[in-house]
Amino acid sequence: MPRLAAFPKAYIRPLCQGGMTLREWVDLAAPLGLDGLEYYSGFHELADPANWAEARRTVAGAGMVIPMLCCSPDFSQPDPGLRRREVEKEKHWIRMAATLGAGYCRVLSGQRRPQLTKDEGLQIVVENIEACLPEAEKCGVTLILENHYKDDFWDYPEFAQKMDVFCELVDRIRHPRFGVNYDPSNAFLAGDDPLELLRRVKDRVVTMHASDRFLLAGTLEDLRREEGGAQGYAKRLSHGEIGKGLNDYDAIFSTLRSVGFDNWVSIEDGVDGMEQLAASARFLRAKIAQHWPATR
Repeated sequence: MPRLAAFPKAYIRPLCQGGMTLREWVDLAAPLGLDGLEYYSGFHELADPANWAEARRTVAGAGMVIPMLCCSPDFSQPDPGLRRREVEKEKHWIRMAATLGAGYCRVLSGQRRPQLTKDEGLQIVVENIEACLPEAEKCGVTLILENHYKDDFWDYPEFAQKMDVFCELVDRIRHPRFGVNYDPSNAFLAGDDPLELLRRVKDRVVTMHASDRFLLAGTLEDLRREEGGAQGYAKRLSHGEIGKGLNDYDAIFSTLRSVGFDNWVSIEDGVDGMEQLAASARFLRAKIAQHWPATR
């Protein structure tokens, strides 16, 4: 049966910029009855490697683990020297993930810079991800590529935001320490169908981000006609409680179950506070039990 974790979406800035400690986040999340907490490489307390072991012990002391480390390497840098620096940063984060006890470390394609062509972007992104795989293998960590929108601290959206580019990138990398972190909500932001994307990559999915989106006005067709659907957070969409939005979790979980998925699902929501996060956790726990009854 998949295990449930959570990412501190509502608290990402204070955890990265100061104002909130990791222990405070663990104490907030502990009553939710989760199996794990997904961490982010930019948390200010993790800047010093001397703190990594203590961060792991703090989560373990609350009866949880850190299964995934969320990272945002910018592999589409136009300058080769800057790309090499991003590779070294990702290798550092892989070592961070291993010390935290995380078996999964996120990679991204990088920013969709205006001067970057599709062919050039795919070539350099594949090269950079593959350059990180030996370190991942050495550390026993699997790299997970997310169908992503945009890191909170980036200027441009993801290079591989659109489904066709993302799928081509995934197809080019075949390694036992590489897989997909599927996020259904990000497909809406790209103007794509999240279920079609899942059908195309279902055999490569090793982890999942669970969230939900709501249409504030209009229809999905309106959203897909808007340029903003692919370039930024469309005004028609908002975050909300999982299970009450656009995503069909019965279809998502039945598809994942059909290919033998039995791994981590991390809640990437709760932007309106802990009550919302608790409700999302209850919904997901019930759906997981419904779709994986034989593995209880």
